[in-house]
Amino acid sequence: MPTADRRRERKERDTLSVEWVKLELLRTAYATRGGLLASRDPRFVIGWYLIFAVVPWFTHDLTVLAGLFLVCAVAVVLSRVGPLILGLFVFGFVLESLYVLFAAWFFGGDLSTVLALVELTLKLATVSLASMAAFVSLDPEKLSDALLALHAPAMVAFGVSYGYRMLPMLMEEFHTVVDGHRLRAAPLPSPGFLGWRAVVRTGSTVVAAFYPLMLNTAKRTRTTVEALETKGFTYAAEHPAGRRIRLAHLKADRWDVVLIAATVLLVAGCFTLGELYPLPVQVG
Repeated sequence: MPTADRRRERKERDTLSVEWVKLELLRTAYATRGGLLASRDPRFVIGWYLIFAVVPWFTHDLTVLAGLFLVCAVAVVLSRVGPLILGLFVFGFVLESLYVLFAAWFFGGDLSTVLALVELTLKLATVSLASMAAFVSLDPEKLSDALLALHAPAMVAFGVSYGYRMLPMLMEEFHTVVDGHRLRAAPLPSPGFLGWRAVVRTGSTVVAAFYPLMLNTAKRTRTTVEALETKGFTYAAEHPAGRRIRLAHLKADRWDVVLIAATVLLVAGCFTLGELYPLPVQVG
């Protein structure tokens, strides 16, 4: 009985962990945590993101890149990025840093090689942090309306919104298909050495679940598209009056301007620090 109780408790912890991952993904997709950028006009949030997505590629100075990285890191904290996404980023960043050191050592590089790899890592990390801070703060409707307001094609704006809306349906459909496979499969006689049988069973189940998952999703997509077309979605999205009604709620205030102005000043401050304390890639 004690062994059975431990197995039951372990199964409950695994279930809770899966549910936690699902909830974290939904919180991330639907911007339920709030934060600094969540209350701002989505058009300005996209503009804020584009600044940090483009500026790092115009400099090779590590001082400037480190400053931009710190600014984006503070923005991530203020935007209340969830622990799942943040943990995955930290894990990838640590592995990338170890890879940089290993690659420089294995190929006989010197300090300039390490600095060159660190430069690329800082650029990618800065863009990743800016992406987390911006898109965690935008729910599907805000992002779709912002793209439409910036004169993106109506189908692109709809695709973004629909993709977000399909996320919980895909997760629920995936669980339904996987549970069906597990109910029809015989239990494993033993997990095997290091649980290799369980790993093989899980991998085969996921592969087998792919086709019915895509088929069921395609059916739902077709039903949704037909319902939208019946209601005149395409015409309303492309007609000027329909666009004006849909985007009437987008209103920028002074705090949106302050956000962009403060961002520009911080970027200029990073470049100023780079001029005062330069740290180029090529040394010696």
